[in-house]
Amino acid sequence: MPPRSLTFALAAVSLAGSAALAADAALSSAVAAKLSTDYASLDALYRDFHTHPELSLMEERTAGVVARELRATGCDVTERVGGFGVVGVLKNGDGPTLLIRTDLDALPVQEETGLPYASKVRVKDLAGNDVPVMHACGHDIHLACLIGTARTLAALKANWAGTVVFIGQPAEERGVGARAMLKDGLYRRFPQPDFALALHDCVSLPIGTVGLIAGAAMANVDMVDITVRGIGGHGAAPHATKDPIVLAARIVVALQTIVSRETRPVDPAVVTVGSIHGGTKHNIIPDEVKLQLTLRSYSDAVRAHTLEAVRRICRGEAIAAGLPEDKLPLVVVADEGTPSLHNDPELTRRLRGVFSQWLGAAQVRTMEPEMVGEDFAEFGRTAEKVPLCLFRIGAVAPEKLAESARTGV
Repeated sequence: MPPRSLTFALAAVSLAGSAALAADAALSSAVAAKLSTDYASLDALYRDFHTHPELSLMEERTAGVVARELRATGCDVTERVGGFGVVGVLKNGDGPTLLIRTDLDALPVQEETGLPYASKVRVKDLAGNDVPVMHACGHDIHLACLIGTARTLAALKANWAGTVVFIGQPAEERGVGARAMLKDGLYRRFPQPDFALALHDCVSLPIGTVGLIAGAAMANVDMVDITVRGIGGHGAAPHATKDPIVLAARIVVALQTIVSRETRPVDPAVVTVGSIHGGTKHNIIPDEVKLQLTLRSYSDAVRAHTLEAVRRICRGEAIAAGLPEDKLPLVVVADEGTPSLHNDPELTRRLRGVFSQWLGAAQVRTMEPEMVGEDFAEFGRTAEKVPLCLFRIGAVAPEKLAESARTGV
């Protein structure tokens, strides 16, 4: 059976001080029996989440289902923590405290899978736009895993001791949910964790496998909006204008030197201009051009330097183009950034041992660092310095991966 609901439970029992798990045939049988009993209902929950996705900061129904399911396991549940966040506390005597997080939100994506339980949801987003909604990132899987873990641990209390804090976190896709829960007193109002775990489905791993990486795993991510201002006019008289399209082009090219000429080659960094919009007609020079950037790095120092360099280059290119002070570019850094994720090496080593014992060493893979972002990192960046590990679970049929490797498609 794929270890989707199993992996959290194995990690939790291990961190709560259980004896050698693989050697305990009775425990192995008990876990298998519990999963067999619950699997159909967990699959139904997964399909329900998939059919009823909700956007970031709008996860009211999803949070309600999570709260209901956690209460059914005996957790002490608190809702609306940092928005639609859910906290369920399962106490079982003296021992370590483990935080386990799932994300709640979905994406504004049109589903085209053709599945019988495919999302047909359309909503007004927070900006008033009519958008489709889909669990395109796998948070529906994560939700089912969390509930399966709570059920398994509640049923196997004789095999572990301590406290588990289950987290249903809103707005992961916007990078603000973890901060909101922490600001709302997560570590003050509830048991402070000794460890924190999260998982994420993975399209490069086959079902039945787990992927781990120790140390730097995911990147700092910042979204930047730049308004390049100019003085518009007729395309036949460019000398009477300050052309923001030409200036934007110069800025785009100059931004490439941040990584190639200002960042140490051994320090990962990405500067991507993902959007450029300006102008309305062939023969009109506009007043402004808008750019959208994503910046990614691992080091906090590189992150700070990259942001400073973007501001400096925008200002410098505009001055070189003869723009007055009141027409210099506007650079706005969105609040929706995420810090880099660092998987605690010792915690990751312990989890590798547990997964290898239960699933077999061949099913435990070593992953490469990625430049994607994940706000789970916030839970380890407070004054408490809680050790974290986010691991991957395979989400693709092995035959599909093999076909992709064969064809390159």
